[in-house]
Amino acid sequence: MKLRTPRWWYRRERESMRLTRAMVTPISWIWAWATARRIARVRPIDPGPPVICVGNLTVGGTGKTPVVRAIAAQFRARGVAAHVLMRGYGGRLPGPVRVDPALHTAADVGDEALMLAIDGPVWIARDRAAGARAAAAAGAQAIVLDDGHQNPALAKTLSLIVVDGETRDGEWPFGDGAVFPAGPMREPLLRGLARADAVVLLLPADLETPDPDLLALLGATPVLTARLQPAAPPPSGPQLGFAGIGKPWKMERALRAAGCDLVDFAPLADHAALTEATLRFLSDRAAGLGAGLVTSEKDWVRLPAAWREQITAWPVRAGFQDRAALESLLDRC
Repeated sequence: MKLRTPRWWYRRERESMRLTRAMVTPISWIWAWATARRIARVRPIDPGPPVICVGNLTVGGTGKTPVVRAIAAQFRARGVAAHVLMRGYGGRLPGPVRVDPALHTAADVGDEALMLAIDGPVWIARDRAAGARAAAAAGAQAIVLDDGHQNPALAKTLSLIVVDGETRDGEWPFGDGAVFPAGPMREPLLRGLARADAVVLLLPADLETPDPDLLALLGATPVLTARLQPAAPPPSGPQLGFAGIGKPWKMERALRAAGCDLVDFAPLADHAALTEATLRFLSDRAAGLGAGLVTSEKDWVRLPAAWREQITAWPVRAGFQDRAALESLLDRC
C-alpha cells in the first residue's frame, strides 16, 4: 500500500505531531547512520562517460524529474548523446533495460522513466553501475543520473541537488531538518550539501524571488534558480484535478495559478496505482460537477489506454533563469 506524503513533515513547527515525532526519532538516527555508512564504504566505479547526478535531500517530490529532463535536453541540444539512468521506481523490471515507450508500460519500468523516454534514451536499473555500463555500451556520451545523491555506486562528474523553493503557507522544504521518518530528510542537510556541486532551487511559476532565509540555509553552495512553467495552458472549462506525485497539493496550486477553473482536486499517493475503481470514482465525481478531468504527465502515462482520451495531461517544464550559469556547470563535463 502506498501512503501519501505527510504534509506535517514540511511544517517548521509541528506541535500537534510532537508525540509521533518522538516515537519515530530513534528510527531517524538509525536511518541517517545507515545512509552515511553506505556512502562511506562503497568505492564508486567510473563508467566512462561523465555522470551528472540530479538528486535531492528529501523524500517526496521536489521537481527533480523536470530538472533531469531539462539537463538531458541541454546536452542533446549541444549534440551530446545524453542517456538518462534511473531506478525505475514502481516498475517490475530490475534492468538494465532501455525503455521503449512502444513496448513498455509504467508497470514495467515506472512512470517517470516512461515519460522521459518520449524525449530520448532512458535506462532503468536497480544496479546503477550495471545500468551506466549498459548506457555507455549503447553509445551514451553523458549519463544523467536521476535520484542518485545517496547512491555511491557511480563516480559523479557533477552532483546537483534539487530543492523545492516554495516556502509559503508555513511550509519549508526541509521541514525542521528531521531525518526520515521523523521528517522529510534523507540525510542531515549539511552532510548532503557537502557532496553537492550546486543546488537547483526550483520555484513555482507564481513566486517571484526565493526566500532569503532559505538561501542563507544553503550556505556557500552555488545556487541555480529554475522555475516550473506550464508547457501548455490548462484545459478550458471546469476541471477536476488529481495527482499521484510527491506533493500533490503543489499541482493543485499550480493549476489554479495558471488560471484553471478547478472545481475539485483529489490528492493521491506518489506513484499510486490508478485502478479502474479509482478512475470510475473520479469520472463519476467529475460528471456530477460538470467538469473534465486533468492530471500530471507522470500520472497520465500510468493510465490504462481506454482512459487516456478521457483525461487531459497537463505538462510542466523546468526553465533555468541563468542559462549561462547552467552552461558553465555543464562545461565541466
